[in-house]
Amino acid sequence: MANHLFRKKPIAHFEADMKKSELNRVLSRWGLTSLGIGAIIGGGIFTLTGIAAHEFAGPALAISFVIAGIGCTFASLCYAEFASVLPVEGSAYAYSYGTIGELFAWFIGWNLILEYMMGATTVAVSWSGYFDKLMHLFGINIPMWLSNDPITAAQKAAEMGIEVPSFAFNLPAFLITWVVTAILVKGIKEAANTNNIIVFVKVLVVIFVIITGAFFINKANWTPFIPEHIIDAKGLGHFGWSGVITAATIVFFAYIGFDAVSTQAGEAINPKKDVPFAIIASLLICTLLYILVSLVLTGMVKYDQLDMKAPVASAFSAVGLTWAVYIITIAAVAGLTSVMLVMMLGQTRIFLGMAKDGLLPKNLFASIHPKFKTPYKSTILVGLVVSIVASVTPIDKVSEMCSMGTLLAFAMICGAVWILRVKEPNLERPYKAPFLPVVATLGMGFNVFLMTQVRPDTWKAFLIWSTIGVIVYFLYSRKHSNLHEHKN
Repeated sequence: MANHLFRKKPIAHFEADMKKSELNRVLSRWGLTSLGIGAIIGGGIFTLTGIAAHEFAGPALAISFVIAGIGCTFASLCYAEFASVLPVEGSAYAYSYGTIGELFAWFIGWNLILEYMMGATTVAVSWSGYFDKLMHLFGINIPMWLSNDPITAAQKAAEMGIEVPSFAFNLPAFLITWVVTAILVKGIKEAANTNNIIVFVKVLVVIFVIITGAFFINKANWTPFIPEHIIDAKGLGHFGWSGVITAATIVFFAYIGFDAVSTQAGEAINPKKDVPFAIIASLLICTLLYILVSLVLTGMVKYDQLDMKAPVASAFSAVGLTWAVYIITIAAVAGLTSVMLVMMLGQTRIFLGMAKDGLLPKNLFASIHPKFKTPYKSTILVGLVVSIVASVTPIDKVSEMCSMGTLLAFAMICGAVWILRVKEPNLERPYKAPFLPVVATLGMGFNVFLMTQVRPDTWKAFLIWSTIGVIVYFLYSRKHSNLHEHKN
């Protein structure tokens, strides 16, 4: 039994999978980088900055972004080395399978569902909210019962003192999910082209925010740069260096997505060199943009006056640039669309990798469309689940569940790449993470620390989800594994 649980997929099997792949290799170095930027820059930059600055870091939010960026860099360097050694779809799941063992790989793959599928669900709901705001700016009001799930609609009706609607359905979230699903079924080239257009638009808007906002910076708003540490009536700490660290744990989640690049290795033209480049480049570009945006926002408006729900739009309104709210809202809608696209794309490729190994049903998750060359069945399944959950469920805590899956994957990959370096020192490594023992140790420590900061309720839900995953493994995956068949 123990041998089965820790059996590893030989590197030769990965190489055979790459040669037999039916996916189209059409993604260039910058196409992959664009996918990474598309996954990272989303609603986080338009919302998390307000909460982190107003409540915890003040103008020192820029330092929080630096800290979070450094923490992500440790994981990104480890991902980059793995991607150069094993340039296959599957991301952290595949890397774990080749180094630690099958049960561990399954556990990682199962929890990556939290990052990708549940992440896409959360983004779909956020997209609906921004779309509703955009329509409102143009004088179009979507009925509350058509833009909210039943529970949220009931809460809003109670707050407004009106009758609770007998039916409620988040139609915008449902529709955008199926638009993204249709693009993904059509093909990776179409998905990448769509993403490139959206990324160009939202990066342009982020640069617009930085350059335009810079003319309205009042340096007095940066003083004190690190506000004095205080304890509120509930005993919670704010500001000071501890507040800067707390803010870093909040804005860390704005970086989630760079690892999605590694799920596209099966469709990269030159994966061994281009995937590592794209992982690191997308993270560095986004970190720089995040730091500059945070400095501009806290310079335009005093940190304690920033609106926590829409900090960017409110900052521009505060200095009289109300017309910019239209541009910023459009950018938020576009940004969230590309995040959804990359998250759902990554999920189907992880499923594909697991199905090829026999851990999931091949006829569903590994079925490739003869014309489009995409895993169309699993793409439609993912679209179905995301659209239904986003339409009828209030997603207020799923974002933390999404983060738990990501943090676990980041921590484990930092350890796994070190194990592979020790056990297989002679493997060809087109990219090698520098100072690996230090990088891997800091990467594991940083991500485990962030996991300890998550609420107890989230930990309970995470443990329940993980237990279900282990049960599925023993009931189905262990017996159907390709390696199990080879043993017999």
